[in-house]
Amino acid sequence: MFGLYKKFRDGLSKTTRQLFGSIGGLFSGAKLDADSIETLEEALYGADFGVETTDEIISKIKDAFKQEKELRSQDASAIGSTVLRRVLKGSEKGLSEDGTPTVVILLGVNGSGKTTTAAKIGCKLKEDGRNVLIAACDTFRAAANEQLKSWCERLELELVTSQHGADAAAVAFDAWNAARSRGKDYLIIDTAGRLHNKANLIQELAKIRRVLQKHDPSAPHHSILVADGSLGSNSIEQARVFHREFGLTGLAVTKLDGTSRGGALVGIYRELHLPVYFLGLGEQPEDLQPFTVDNYVNAIFPTEPARAEL
Repeated sequence: MFGLYKKFRDGLSKTTRQLFGSIGGLFSGAKLDADSIETLEEALYGADFGVETTDEIISKIKDAFKQEKELRSQDASAIGSTVLRRVLKGSEKGLSEDGTPTVVILLGVNGSGKTTTAAKIGCKLKEDGRNVLIAACDTFRAAANEQLKSWCERLELELVTSQHGADAAAVAFDAWNAARSRGKDYLIIDTAGRLHNKANLIQELAKIRRVLQKHDPSAPHHSILVADGSLGSNSIEQARVFHREFGLTGLAVTKLDGTSRGGALVGIYRELHLPVYFLGLGEQPEDLQPFTVDNYVNAIFPTEPARAEL
């Protein structure tokens, strides 16, 4: 468990430094007052927790300070941790097995890390003893098949693919048949992030879903938006559009190791109540980690020994 927390701490270190660079001694035992609350508010904005999220966190901190006497003896880090846990209650979600095979479809714009995330999820499931098949249904982007093939060869994952420009729904159809006939537990589908226009993309995604539902009316069982964490609050609009048009079951937030804007996932959860499956905390397969509130909050508001290492 310590090793897993370290992944979160290291991957979110830029976000944590954004907070500590502004707040400094606020986390060393200083008690809350009007000035320190304002400082904390500015730091949360800087970490891209967003206006609404920051306002709610600060409001709850103020309310807690007024109403809950036991919080008054804690420093700002402990109070921030308490409040963030409340905000994120219910935000964890895992890849349950809901079909034979269980279908996981990844959606999102180009550049979000969707293709590499597909391979990394497959690797993680394989390590857990599950049989996995990957489907390369981004047939629009010329390099997508090659990129996914390279990752699957590296991680020893089975892949169903087709030529550039093929019908993505037909690839999904073939992949489901292959997964079923080979006794796979999971089918992971990578999709296009851009076509000639947004309407084309939405139509293609809808067609993939219709094809899957001919096999299994409950498919896809997990519809995950892969969101680039470095975009911060801009990723909320992406989540809103994909959720409205396709119906998401949750998120995988990537590239958090390269940004100080690690609060964006909180904003998406608050607005759309979409739970988080995974966080991308680095480039290696093991850097994609299942999201847990404990590890996320402890990385954002670390305890005093961990703060000393920053």
